[in-house]
Amino acid sequence: MDAATPDETTATAVTSSSSASAASTSSQSSPAGATGAANVAPAEFDDPLTLDRQLCFALVAAARSVVAVYGPALEPLGLTHPQYLVMLALWERSPRTLRDLASTLRLESATLSPLVKRLEQAGLVERRRDPADERALAVSLTDAGVALRRKAEKVPGRVVESLGMSVEQLTGVRDALTGLLAGIDR
Repeated sequence: MDAATPDETTATAVTSSSSASAASTSSQSSPAGATGAANVAPAEFDDPLTLDRQLCFALVAAARSVVAVYGPALEPLGLTHPQYLVMLALWERSPRTLRDLASTLRLESATLSPLVKRLEQAGLVERRRDPADERALAVSLTDAGVALRRKAEKVPGRVVESLGMSVEQLTGVRDALTGLLAGIDR
């Protein structure tokens, strides 16, 4: 028998936490005597391809659920979640070039441009040519955009309340995800 490569060992470690429950669930959910594709692996088989063992699925499902929690908190501000992210970046530093915003938010320019345009139409930001580089577009907050920050300060608390986890737990999740991104960027 061949020894597992480091990648296979890591993949098994990342996905092994739910293998026992997935195996027992799949064996319990099949009718007695059922055969075919649904019963490919016996219950004791440690299948690395079950959906609940996939990091990608857990991340996507969690991201969708967390973004949905932001909806009601952002509604009074008149912002969508992607617009909120743009505003967060601008509240950190304004003005910023469109390229800098795209890089910070990990968005393509083609995705970011319509967001900024809608924020401009709402009177929260303005776009101008960067005086330092006429080819670059600078995005800055308007007075209304600056004032909106005060209302937005309530959003994180509402989100924490809705998620049902402690601030310490959520900070740990955020830090782990930030570490994951840093590892991917290496």
